Amino acid sequence: MAGVAAKTSAMFNNGVTSVEVVDSDNDDIGVTRSGIKRFLVPSVNRFRQLFTSSPTSMASSTKRYWRRRQNKQDTENDQYYDQVDEQDEYSDKQELHQQINDGNGSKNHDVEEADDDDEEDQDEDRQVRKKMLRKQNKKEVEVKKKKNTEIRLLLAKSTDDTKNNAKMMSESTAVVTIMDELDFKENSNANDSERETWERNADFLLSIIGFAVDLANIWRFPYLCYRNGGGAFLIPYFLMLIFGAVPLFYMELILGQFNRQGPISVWKNVCPLFKGVGFCAVLVAFYVSFYYNVIIGWSLYFLAMSTTSSSGQLPWVHCNNTWNTNSCVEQKDDDWAAVINGSNQNYNYLPRMHANGSLLVMLDGTSDTGSNFNDQSSPAAEYFHRGVLGMQMSDGLNELGYPKWQLALCVFIVYVMLYLSLFKGVKSSGIVVWGTATLPYLVLTILLIRGLMLPGSLTGITYYLQPELYRLLDTQVWVDAAVQIFYSVGAGFGVHLSYASYNNIKNNCYTDCLITTAVNCFTSFFSGFVIFTYLGFMSHKQHKPISSVATEGPGLVFQVYPEAVATLPGSNIWAMLFFFMSITLGIDSAMGGLECVITGLMDEFNGFFKKQKWPRERFTFAVIGISFCVALINVTPGGIYMLHLLDTYAAGISLLCSALFECLAVSWFYGLEKFCDDVENMIGHRPGLYWRICWKFISPMFIIGVVTFALIYHQPLTYNGYVYPEWAEWLGWTLAFSSILMIPGMAIVQMCRANGSFKKRLAYNITPASEHESMEKNKGECTRFRLKHWLYI
Repeated sequence: MAGVAAKTSAMFNNGVTSVEVVDSDNDDIGVTRSGIKRFLVPSVNRFRQLFTSSPTSMASSTKRYWRRRQNKQDTENDQYYDQVDEQDEYSDKQELHQQINDGNGSKNHDVEEADDDDEEDQDEDRQVRKKMLRKQNKKEVEVKKKKNTEIRLLLAKSTDDTKNNAKMMSESTAVVTIMDELDFKENSNANDSERETWERNADFLLSIIGFAVDLANIWRFPYLCYRNGGGAFLIPYFLMLIFGAVPLFYMELILGQFNRQGPISVWKNVCPLFKGVGFCAVLVAFYVSFYYNVIIGWSLYFLAMSTTSSSGQLPWVHCNNTWNTNSCVEQKDDDWAAVINGSNQNYNYLPRMHANGSLLVMLDGTSDTGSNFNDQSSPAAEYFHRGVLGMQMSDGLNELGYPKWQLALCVFIVYVMLYLSLFKGVKSSGIVVWGTATLPYLVLTILLIRGLMLPGSLTGITYYLQPELYRLLDTQVWVDAAVQIFYSVGAGFGVHLSYASYNNIKNNCYTDCLITTAVNCFTSFFSGFVIFTYLGFMSHKQHKPISSVATEGPGLVFQVYPEAVATLPGSNIWAMLFFFMSITLGIDSAMGGLECVITGLMDEFNGFFKKQKWPRERFTFAVIGISFCVALINVTPGGIYMLHLLDTYAAGISLLCSALFECLAVSWFYGLEKFCDDVENMIGHRPGLYWRICWKFISPMFIIGVVTFALIYHQPLTYNGYVYPEWAEWLGWTLAFSSILMIPGMAIVQMCRANGSFKKRLAYNITPASEHESMEKNKGECTRFRLKHWLYI
């Protein structure tokens, strides 16, 4: 029948099975197959019979064909399950025999209990997944049998109408063999079993603690307390922690552990419409790596200078260096004693030394040169800004300059360490965190004990704990508190979701959430004690108010702490220990951020990476290489201005938006009832009322309020007296919205990819992929359109 074209296609399980038959003028037949072991295609003559044979012969031959096909499918299915049952029975006998042998052998040697426990956990995990798969497959077999029966009945009632025959052929080709479906499910399970897992649960716990406890705990949290009224900042901080960050942190652990997928591909099983949330989280984590690893590079540079000082003294102690200015002053304890003993004058300020070595005596806030006391700078501040960064060679973002090779080398070493920690996956990173997550507490404890012995330390602690309650009326205090707690805990980054995806499915992530949150808050609060102890000492030494002692941003680590360790006996050793601690604090957090990028993209484009040789190693190298090239901008003389810009916009509003839409997608669209069922299947009990109310109402409301106030009361960006130009502000907002716009952008893409009416497209995109087949069986009925789904708490 020339000029007639008939095309049929069937798509099952997101495109696993595809059949296409074309009859053209020259009678060529094309068949495409994907992922099918046994595919029974009717011969060319049978397809032609639909158009050329008589209705009676066509109907009888079609009936015979489908009866034979159904009988064959039933036989293959029975043989398949008989074979599986025989294999299970054989494996059970082998295990029993092995247990008997192990029992006899235990009399002669000891058994390593820790390894046995790990193996038992993995075996239990495999058995649970296997039983769930078998149960799901059997249900699908019954569905396929019913569908085949319906088609046979339809064919039996067929008429000699050609259009009806063509319609029946189209519907019949939509039925794939049961064995093909089972093969797909087994392949999916095999891919899941190939996913790496943590060697020990402690590796996972230390990894998420290591990411949550980072450099932000020792400089960002104390600085925000320092800037926002001391103890007053703790009130919004803990409110945001209890009702915002912790519930979302727990939610991320559940999503990752239950679905065992990265932060992008996990949304296919949650709510495909919000797939952009995963891309947003990955972009935010990638942007943070541009500047966060530079701060670790600074620590490495300070560590090197602490060990290679030719004079045996730390280079930030005196004002007689080439980078110092006449504004640099330092305290000389001997000169102070001489002045006090040789005069009855009541000095209000400690004597200091100019860079030229002459004594500087200041009365009533002025120096002997007539300059104001507040214009003076400390040796540590000038060393950081002029000796390390070289800021005197740049006027701002308009003149960045060339990268300093010393800092570029340090940053390169940091990226090499990151590659060696990540290229083998969680097997290598799990070992590293044992050292990086524990050392900081020893160093901070030593620094606190020493700081409490210094004069003025109690004044600093009083300032830290005594709240200035009027500051709570400032909306910026609340915005800073929200950004800090989400930044510190790591909610919204997708890092915890990535780490949890390598967990055993029965791991108690609820306990991990509580432990990590407690350790993170304790570290922030504890490091606040340490730094305010030394701020009080510096205030006493300089006779300045605590609020004007130190600079802002990450410079707090590289000005206050260096000056603090310089007061210790054997300061070189303490400086090396402190900056080594800073490196360990930063490395595991940097590992977590890049792991989110690597895991997220490799899981999303798994089909592409499977075809590559050494995919993990090569892709890790590419991600780290790109991040390093961008990071070189921040090691130029004007790089500190770019770093402050990235720190403000890369993970501020965009991080909060990522957490907000993640919460909305799970609690409202995926459904709290189904989400609680997932939790119960994993850890044996459902989340309490506190978690459910926070997920559905309180956490989203908190975040929406903070984001709204941040946009309305936005303040111009400055750093150390430098006011950023307008184009830099636009650059920052472009960076922020580049990640935020991934959420609506991917939602539009998902809607365009779907077929049917707008309602049908929306139904498929707010329903997990695992429920699409049941929707088809129920004629497209979507449970998400029911009022019960939205009102469940």
